[in-house]
Amino acid sequence: MGRTMTEPAVLFVCLGNICRSPMAEGAFQAEAERAGLQVTIESAGTADYHVGEPPDPRAIQTARAHGVDIASLRGRQLVAQDFHRFTHVLVMDHANLAGARAIVPANAPTRPMLLLDLVKGREGAAVADPYYGGEENFEDTWDDVSRAARALVAALLAPD
Repeated sequence: MGRTMTEPAVLFVCLGNICRSPMAEGAFQAEAERAGLQVTIESAGTADYHVGEPPDPRAIQTARAHGVDIASLRGRQLVAQDFHRFTHVLVMDHANLAGARAIVPANAPTRPMLLLDLVKGREGAAVADPYYGGEENFEDTWDDVSRAARALVAALLAPD
């Protein structure tokens, strides 16, 4: 039997699913485990550029430096069914938010939103894509996704 919509299931989305969204998946997995939160967690890309590939080596290295192993993750593309499978679809930037919104089925219970909308003072901001930058860009991305992961855990644990 599948998961019910009362159990949290979170999907993180970026463009290629090799930098930002797997880092967010790893950061949130670590925060959820620390909090004892039972949740399904995955990541995806709006494009099919890296389906089946591991995260960017710099993303793996940055996560590992923070005690999180994302090396086993593999890229996949966002599909319409994801809006039925996940209670939260959290997107890294405005372009990918538009891409996600373009495939949401009319009857889907979940709508995508920006990840940083969860972080007080960062609402409406994008998680910058570190792909074309250096290691410091990956650290900046880790900081953003970690802050959002902590905020999401707090929101999921808060009483209704």
